[in-house]
Amino acid sequence: MPKLGMEPIRKDALVKATITEIGRTGSLDVTVSQIAKRAGMSSALAHHYFGSKEDMFLAAMRHIMTIYGAEVRGALGVAQTPMARVEAIVVASFSPTNFRREAVGAWLNFWVLAQTVPQAKRLVAVYQRRLKSNLLVGLRPLAGARAEGIAEGLGALIDGLYLRQVLRPGAPDGAAAAQMARDYLAAHLPSAPQDHNR
Repeated sequence: MPKLGMEPIRKDALVKATITEIGRTGSLDVTVSQIAKRAGMSSALAHHYFGSKEDMFLAAMRHIMTIYGAEVRGALGVAQTPMARVEAIVVASFSPTNFRREAVGAWLNFWVLAQTVPQAKRLVAVYQRRLKSNLLVGLRPLAGARAEGIAEGLGALIDGLYLRQVLRPGAPDGAAAAQMARDYLAAHLPSAPQDHNR
């Protein structure tokens, strides 16, 4: 097996350090020096691997979205009913991997970044389209013509629960957040079977 070079290892360390620093400070007001120090390297090396702080933020954003996407795909891969598909997305959205303090703080700041950075705006738009598309596959057989509106509402609720979590002290409560999403679904799909494959 070929040896992994230092560049991907160091880039990965910088991406993870970026997420941690954004989550710790609660803002994008972190320096390359802070990120590099957390990653155990010099600012010069960090600039060598990523041309700018913005590039680090975008790489961190892609990393978080990749992890989220992989977890959603894995959960959908074993879902056997339409309701199980919707439940899988809810569970993945609020899993300990995705709904943790650093990731939640990073998500909030990525939304801020998307207001001024076109690449970040595109990444958020891709995430929103995929979330809605995945929800619709499960919701159409359950809600027919109402599926579009329910998917929009559930997507907004998922994003909103992330935003609210930033203001709360302590570790994020993924189980409570997932239950709120289930309650929303139960209110809009009262006749649908409720799958709770947790």
